[in-house]
Amino acid sequence: MRKSATAVGALLSICLLAMSPVVGVAQEYSVPRNEHGQPDLEGIWQAVNTAVWNIEPHAASHGIPGGLGVVVAGELPYRPGALEQRRINYENRRTQDSEANCYMVGVPRLMYMPYPFEIIQTPDQIVVTSEWVHSIRNIYMSGEHPEGPIQWWMGDSRGRWDGDTLVVDSIHFTDQTWFDRSGNFHSESLHVVERFTRTGPDHILYEATIEDPEVFTEPWQMQMPLYRRKDDNMRLLEYECYAYADEDRFGM
Repeated sequence: MRKSATAVGALLSICLLAMSPVVGVAQEYSVPRNEHGQPDLEGIWQAVNTAVWNIEPHAASHGIPGGLGVVVAGELPYRPGALEQRRINYENRRTQDSEANCYMVGVPRLMYMPYPFEIIQTPDQIVVTSEWVHSIRNIYMSGEHPEGPIQWWMGDSRGRWDGDTLVVDSIHFTDQTWFDRSGNFHSESLHVVERFTRTGPDHILYEATIEDPEVFTEPWQMQMPLYRRKDDNMRLLEYECYAYADEDRFGM
């Protein structure tokens, strides 16, 4: 009788365990929506990685922290001739990089500069404001890209919603911006498709697909989390950039 009761108790425990939530398994996140019914991306966010120095995996060197990289494939698919231009860019990074000259840094680089940025939403437009040289990025939620050729520092960005994900298509770039301080670059033919997906109360998964047939043999992707800044009284502050040779910043 005692053995039978023990067996029944053990079986009941197994059944209850099977019916219980598994500890440690992430539950599906329910993305909050704003008063317009859009997935809510508003807030002050910041990337926390070393992509500003080099988007590819890289070892530490003087003035440059090592990094795991944000390129999904690890290595960029450069055309053979473009590799030489990247080498030249690296040698001249203190004077040729748009960041070194306090210019706007373009897309997608603005999203992983080491400064906070704020996302503001309206029904027809999403605005990204960054501490970096007062940069403002407009993402229009209607209309088509204007006819080119046009060269803009931040390109022309058109957004749409794919479920809970903001998808942004951007073209019309200048070739004067780079992806990072190491000389990774693009041409005027750059085409960027970004995806912003809330994965939790304080995280956005940021993905960007890069296409530029003049520089790369195939499209490639970068990926990183963006973190909500939760400091007390957090807000964007003034940052005035001065163009000067900063050896520590650029790893000379």
